[in-house]
Amino acid sequence: MTSTLRRAAGFAAVGSLAFATPVLGIAAAVPFAAVAAIAAFVGDDGRLFELFARPGDRQDGRLTGLLGFALAAAALAVLATVPETRMPVSAFVAAVVIVAYGNLGEQLVSRWNDGAFHAVAGFTLAGYLAAVGGQALVLSVTDETLSLPKLAFLAAVGAFVAALLREVLFKHDDPLVLVSTGLLLWLFHELPIDVSPLEVGAALALTIVLGYVSYALGTASVAGMLTGILLGVLTIVLGGFGWFAVLITFFGVGALSTKFRYESKRRRGVAEDNDGARGSGNVLGNAAVAMVAVLGFAATEQPGVELLFLFAFAGSLAAAMSDTLSSEVGGLFDPPRLITTFRRVEPGTDGAVTWQGELAGLLGAVLVAAVAALTLPLSSPLVGALIIALGGLGGMTVDSLLGATVEGKHVGNQAVNFLATLSGAIVSIALAVVLL
Repeated sequence: MTSTLRRAAGFAAVGSLAFATPVLGIAAAVPFAAVAAIAAFVGDDGRLFELFARPGDRQDGRLTGLLGFALAAAALAVLATVPETRMPVSAFVAAVVIVAYGNLGEQLVSRWNDGAFHAVAGFTLAGYLAAVGGQALVLSVTDETLSLPKLAFLAAVGAFVAALLREVLFKHDDPLVLVSTGLLLWLFHELPIDVSPLEVGAALALTIVLGYVSYALGTASVAGMLTGILLGVLTIVLGGFGWFAVLITFFGVGALSTKFRYESKRRRGVAEDNDGARGSGNVLGNAAVAMVAVLGFAATEQPGVELLFLFAFAGSLAAAMSDTLSSEVGGLFDPPRLITTFRRVEPGTDGAVTWQGELAGLLGAVLVAAVAALTLPLSSPLVGALIIALGGLGGMTVDSLLGATVEGKHVGNQAVNFLATLSGAIVSIALAVVLL
């Protein structure tokens, strides 16, 4: 057994202390605190240090990794057992074992194939199975209630969130990953989710297959794939398959447009980096507003407010689609002109537009609006489609204006994308209030 695998097994054993939470109650944090104390004072020699030491620990002469993991687990244990907070015990246990057993799963898979995709797959699968088992154990010995579909949904969301955080953060920043996963599981646990086993199973199968296809085709990095899968699962479970149809329209067409005549765009200096593979930052920049809209829709029970979240979701994705197509298609044509002055500029200049790109952006907004009108419960599909299309055009215009004025000087591309999609959502909401 390699040292990394032994270390992962050791961390999994420490994480297994979470299974004793229902028995220990308010004292659940004590075992983790004891582990933290040992990690803080153990010397830099001996079998214990050799078992748990990571490369950075050897430089520090202290088990910093184990110390951070144990302290993070102890903090979550306090939240789960102190009456004033009452984080669900099942969420706490799930978060701890996802990180602990996910690391073990990653190392087991890495012995067979050390590729980035296989490592993430091993982490996610092991974390998911551990979370299912951990939550089931808590439910069997406590009065906490949780439907089987919601249990599976929470396990999947926790595993994908943890895997994604590990990809975008330092690989072994377990304390931050653990705390973030636990708090997000707490949030999702409180949402009034009523979903069938078929819906959860279909959501996982569909999004995982599509996520893998996007990675295999080179349209998404590993982090981008995880982000897309997570967004897809949340959209299906919290919104529905109609919402997912709108989301996948943007992801699918947007990815294809990025690959369209890629070599020509590379020569002109307007191609996306990383051979067009979208990372998590790019995915979130374009879809973070949509994700918040889905969460808002799931959290409210007022029909009027739900409708506004629906328009925010569709309007933001129409803006993302419009902006993506205008950039990917318009970048192939001359002469680009700055949107604020209409003077000719070099291809790739922030805020530059072409009439071909503007037309492509219009078609993209109309496409998202049409899919939304066909799949979402709009009281007036024709008016609703018009509202969404106008939101998309508004967001595309804001993106160009920000590109010409502040992008590169004060904000980055991902922030501009976020503001553009937020503008698309706001325009759609405002028009819906006025017209409906």
